[in-house]
Amino acid sequence: MYAVIRLRGLVGLRKDIVDTLAMLRLHRKMHCVLLKKDENMLGMIRKVKDYVTWGEIDEDTLKLLIQKRGRKEGNKRLETSEAEVIFDKIMADKEFKGTLGIIPVFRLTPPSGGFKKSIKQHYPKGELGCRQEKINELLKRMI
Repeated sequence: MYAVIRLRGLVGLRKDIVDTLAMLRLHRKMHCVLLKKDENMLGMIRKVKDYVTWGEIDEDTLKLLIQKRGRKEGNKRLETSEAEVIFDKIMADKEFKGTLGIIPVFRLTPPSGGFKKSIKQHYPKGELGCRQEKINELLKRMI
């Protein structure tokens, strides 16, 4: 499963990029979504590669993300038991569906310690693009 985080804003974007970000449910900076690994999603991610960073999320980070940043309808926090049930459902399906009773977008904070490099360049020189396993370090700093 991919974790995709939007890092750049709206100013000066082409319409097709705005539409793709909307289809991915990435409407604002510092928002994160979980996407299944398939060709269609990877093509959409590659189209918006200059505005997002992504990588494969591991189980520990996924559990922490759901516990700390998962929200029910009405922007209410999840209880510990609810978070564990949702985590178990996600791990059983190996896919995140928006029908699990939580909002499918996770609102994150800017990373503690700030961004280490230029946001406008691609990883490893900057912050954008595919990070593979290193996305977990960034997510833990943003939770």
